[in-house]
Amino acid sequence: MLVPVKWLKDYVNIDIDTKELADRLTMSGSHVESIKYVDEGVEKVVVGKIVKIEEHPNADKLVVTTVDVGNEQLQIVTGAKNIKEGDYVPVALVGAKLPIGLKIKKTKLRGIESYGMLCSLQELGIDEDLIPKEFKDGIYILDKEYQLGKDIKEVLGLKGEIIEFEITPNRPDCLSIIGMARETAATLGKKLSYPEITIKDETDDIKDYLYGIEVEDDKLCRRYYGRVIKDIKVGPSPLWLQMKLIEAGLRPINNIVDITNYVMLELGQPLHAFDLDKIEENKIIVRRAKDGEKIITLDDEERKLDETMLVIADGKKPVAIAGVMGGANSEVTRETKTILIESANFNGRNVRLTSRKVGLRTEASSRFEKDLDPNLADKACNRVCQLIEEIGAGKVVKGYIDINNEPKKVHEVTLRPKRVNKLLGVEIDTEKMIEILNNLELKAEKIENKIHVKVPTFRQDVEIEADLIEEVGRIYGFHIIEKKPLTGTLTRGEKSRERKIEDLIKTTLTGMGLNEITTYSFISPKAYDKINLPEHSIKRNCVEIMNPLGEDYSVMRTTLIPNMLDVLSRNYNYGISKAWAYEIGNIFIPKSVPVKSLPYEIKTLCIGMYGSSDFFDIKGVLESVLNKLGINNHEYIREENYNTFHPGRTASIVYGNNVLGVVGEIHPDVLENYGIDERIYVAEIDLEIVAYLANLKREYKPLPKYPAITRDIAVVVDKELMVKEIEQIIWENGKGLVEDAKLFDIYTGEQIPEGKKSVAYSITYRSHEKTLRDKEVNEIHEKIIKKLEDNLGASLR
Repeated sequence: MLVPVKWLKDYVNIDIDTKELADRLTMSGSHVESIKYVDEGVEKVVVGKIVKIEEHPNADKLVVTTVDVGNEQLQIVTGAKNIKEGDYVPVALVGAKLPIGLKIKKTKLRGIESYGMLCSLQELGIDEDLIPKEFKDGIYILDKEYQLGKDIKEVLGLKGEIIEFEITPNRPDCLSIIGMARETAATLGKKLSYPEITIKDETDDIKDYLYGIEVEDDKLCRRYYGRVIKDIKVGPSPLWLQMKLIEAGLRPINNIVDITNYVMLELGQPLHAFDLDKIEENKIIVRRAKDGEKIITLDDEERKLDETMLVIADGKKPVAIAGVMGGANSEVTRETKTILIESANFNGRNVRLTSRKVGLRTEASSRFEKDLDPNLADKACNRVCQLIEEIGAGKVVKGYIDINNEPKKVHEVTLRPKRVNKLLGVEIDTEKMIEILNNLELKAEKIENKIHVKVPTFRQDVEIEADLIEEVGRIYGFHIIEKKPLTGTLTRGEKSRERKIEDLIKTTLTGMGLNEITTYSFISPKAYDKINLPEHSIKRNCVEIMNPLGEDYSVMRTTLIPNMLDVLSRNYNYGISKAWAYEIGNIFIPKSVPVKSLPYEIKTLCIGMYGSSDFFDIKGVLESVLNKLGINNHEYIREENYNTFHPGRTASIVYGNNVLGVVGEIHPDVLENYGIDERIYVAEIDLEIVAYLANLKREYKPLPKYPAITRDIAVVVDKELMVKEIEQIIWENGKGLVEDAKLFDIYTGEQIPEGKKSVAYSITYRSHEKTLRDKEVNEIHEKIIKKLEDNLGASLR
């Protein structure tokens, strides 16, 4: 936002230099980007009047002019084509300096002496993009008679400084001269003077010119305020108006458009002027565009519209893209006699999306997209009417049309002075707080021990008490608040129990040679087909993503197995002969279907391996992890109903009444889906249940003082018998003296009947109270053999 300081001074009495002003505004929250000095490099350039123009005797493209500069008449040779006798123009005298680096000297052009130079705006330091079209390639012609010989800097206002501010998105009120004047007044403790808006003469009735305004979508157009001006005289703007626009970064076009731009810069409300004679059926309709509808905008580009965009239309066609740019079919030209001034308020998000879709960002859209105050609309429109009347460019028609669908009202916020001082760490008097807030036009008054603040509608960023505290702090001056060390008590940080358990699992698995992997939490719904989940499986109830990257990433996973198999298959297809991997991540289980709230997120461990591996490898890994967590007496129960796994080589892991997870060999059909020709073993464990059951405390026992006695036993049992049943009998009948029962052999073949197997255990007996005798051990050992024979049909081998 470019803010000419002399324009600021129209509303605030600034009695400090610009550098200090910029520093103070920066400290109060208005970040200054740069300061530009307008008159830099212009010396000895004055007002001159062209008295005579003659042809150059030696050059067809040059003319010889006689220019009166007040105290003398100068002969100046020029190639300009846009001048005529009687024009008042800028004249650079001999010895003049120009911002383009040129120093003017007496010279001779094709044999004729020249004592100076007629100047264009560009030669006076004006950016080429800001020069009016009629003067882009020629000498600048002043708009009226001025004192001859007067310094051109005074005539054009080429004096002073321009401050460039960075305006944050939450402060659209500062995208205006008045907004920055308000900040300046509050910062300096000065009074802000608003421009008085009065219209001296009104004629006719608006109903005779405009049959009505219809707003079909009041969510996208909150307010539409319009007035009509007749007997329009379109032409160049007065010099003061042109120069104010140029200094603020806008190119003058004509008096009508320039006034709407001037008011936009002054008050922050974009406006638009329609040629009312080009509005068919003499009515305005604010509606959504039709799909495929087109409009040629003021920049002569054809724009394709769709139904998400808001347009301003007449009875037959769109005449503007709401909040972005007007249409060429309703443009104000020199033939225009009657205009409609539009001052509206549009939905900021819709303007931003529309601007992006049509590839057009304007001064208007950059303001509308920040959601402006609807209460600005009438003030800005009447200000335009006032200025058009003042410069004699038209007559204001009596009456207005105001469609105000969402009247915005002042809201109240309560501020506690004690809270202000506590948070800021200072002692500010309550009256000082009230003064600061009132200077910002946040109407404040003290009621009992609190300050009640009525927040005006242009300050939409002030909603809660903390916002008011920030306002007090920044104007009081954060930089003058005394720096103090932090005070308080320090607490020792510590990882949560769940995090400690997760770290222990990772350390254990990494130490056993497994590599940790990390995969996306969203997968393809086809992944459930690849792992052979039944159609009715609860794991198919998943959370669908509203804006997925694609179908392959469109649902949240309910199991880690597809991710693990993807990684293992990729490694397998790359020729990696062995892979052991694990992942700890969340799965997402909906609370209800269809999904109406956030799902349950369950921390899960998945282990996968192939290459020189079998079921006992992955079981051994699980044993190590669970033993580390103090979960020792878990069991493995055959699982035959999990379609992802081989029905005869899969087990559920059970601890008491809790199912911890599943482990087993992946089903051949699933392996085929992933293009793998080798056995893969996978385990999936619910870490939330594991964390709940884990016992990280460790109890240590002294080394045994008494010797152990070892007995071996080999029994022949049915081939389908689970060895767990044998071990259970050994432990249950050991009378507390069995210290260990180690399986060391399973044999089938010669000397073993068909359908049978030989299972051999080494059993260690020990007492912690005395030395055992052979007789005691033999009695227990015989009892175990008897129980095996009676309960399992076992026979000694």
